[in-house]
Amino acid sequence: MAAERQLRLGAFMRPVGIHTGWWRYPGAYSDANFNLQHLIHFAQKLEEGKFDAWFMADHLAVLNMPMAALKRSATVTSFDPLTLLPALAMFTEHLGLIATASTTFEPAYTIARRFASLDHISGGRAGWNLVTTSNPDAALNFGMTEHMEHDERYRRAREFYDVVTGLWDSFAEDAFVRDVESGVYFDPERMHVLDHNGEYLSVRGPLNIARPIQGWPVVVQAGASDAGRQLAAETAEMIFSPGGGGIAGGCEYYVDVKARAARLGRNPDHIKILPGCLVVVGDTVEEAQAKRAQLDSGVHPDSGIASLSIALGCDAGQFDLDAPLPDIPESNASKSGRERVIARARRDNLTVRQLAQIAGGYGGLAMVGTPQTIADQMEEWLFSDACDGFNIMFPWVPGGLDEFVDLVVPELQRRGLFRTEYKGKTLRENLGLPRPENRFFPRRKQPLAADG
Repeated sequence: MAAERQLRLGAFMRPVGIHTGWWRYPGAYSDANFNLQHLIHFAQKLEEGKFDAWFMADHLAVLNMPMAALKRSATVTSFDPLTLLPALAMFTEHLGLIATASTTFEPAYTIARRFASLDHISGGRAGWNLVTTSNPDAALNFGMTEHMEHDERYRRAREFYDVVTGLWDSFAEDAFVRDVESGVYFDPERMHVLDHNGEYLSVRGPLNIARPIQGWPVVVQAGASDAGRQLAAETAEMIFSPGGGGIAGGCEYYVDVKARAARLGRNPDHIKILPGCLVVVGDTVEEAQAKRAQLDSGVHPDSGIASLSIALGCDAGQFDLDAPLPDIPESNASKSGRERVIARARRDNLTVRQLAQIAGGYGGLAMVGTPQTIADQMEEWLFSDACDGFNIMFPWVPGGLDEFVDLVVPELQRRGLFRTEYKGKTLRENLGLPRPENRFFPRRKQPLAADG
């Protein structure tokens, strides 16, 4: 008998792995994040495992860390998401394709057009991960001398969302009549000019592409700070939530964000919350723990200190490595990430050196064990209302990906916790999300059938 609730599963490809040492693991494809044939294979493997979506992060600058650490980072080269994902669309049929795009540095019109194109090219499988970008070096690549402040970035993002979704609604569903006999390609009365003039953006419109197949690509957000949670509650349909704090932390986030959405008049069931989760699979728990230990051993100390510095927004190399973490001043770094690191240090009484090792590897939610113990944990999270599913982070590829699809997915399916077949063709259908109505052109009522 199928379970009352089922998990949603995304695959977090950043562009391949979240762990700094993934590319050094024995058997890993060290060039995986910049090898198109490998990436095609990974997408097809995810589709074999009936995953909801490929979730691709992005960087608009090389990471702002010392060269001693940067030279060890696989993130220094990766494909542009909105160039890669249309290629992957050609080799898959059901897998959702979620790309990250920044509201701080990229034009709203361009973002709207590129995601609408991806949705049409993929047959309705596009998703937009709306981010504000925390890396201050990105500002230097876009003609700015300093980064926009955290809360201002979120205010701009809220307006950006309104513009992009408004542009997606530029044309009614029936606007393109393509009447060969009369020579009329589209009905001008079924086109809307946005003519937006706001605090941050001025965009005339309309978008020069038909309305996306899904109405709008699925909107994804990863807000964890108060401003981020509010933006997620107002805009997101899928949330990449923080996994820190265990089930209790997951429940607090889940209840808070869904309650915010309800107060705004949104249906909380139309927001799917998926914490990021690193999964390491073994035939025994001890084998899985040994794999995790080997993975962590690939993190060089230079990488650990640099990663910790990014998370804290200050130079962690200046601290006594064998002392507790000192008080950290406010910065323009991601507040949620900074607060999670500080909380972890205080809770577990970690030294700076220990904290750097965690930051250089992965310090968030991890499930390390057998397919059965991992399924046990996922089931507990789901039925505790701590999540709607997970964004799975693979410890290395292809091995970690193959083990999850070949071993964990069948166990979840056996318990009725995960689909055995896709429900539809679009990402919205597979996530159980409604198709948004066009705000400018409500759907026309069908005429009543004549009495016979």
